[in-house]
Amino acid sequence: MKTPKKPPMRHCTGCGAELPKGELIRVLRSPEGVISIDETGKGAGRGAYLCKKASCLQKARKSGKLHRSLNTVISDEIYEKLQEQINSVK
Repeated sequence: MKTPKKPPMRHCTGCGAELPKGELIRVLRSPEGVISIDETGKGAGRGAYLCKKASCLQKARKSGKLHRSLNTVISDEIYEKLQEQINSVK
């Protein structure tokens, strides 16, 4: 008898909570260095995850954890897109 697969777990960059990958937003740095929001969760490159809460985005931005995770500077435009996506979830 096969055991059911567990969903992949990831940590939120803002609050540190461990959640299933599908419940988080993935921010992607492509091999070319372009920062974007990865809708599919399967894009090539380095990824960082955030909860779908405004407070987690604020924590990650204030502490600088998101740009440290991606090893690059995150523009205000990306933060605005993240905020819009979080607001649309509610």
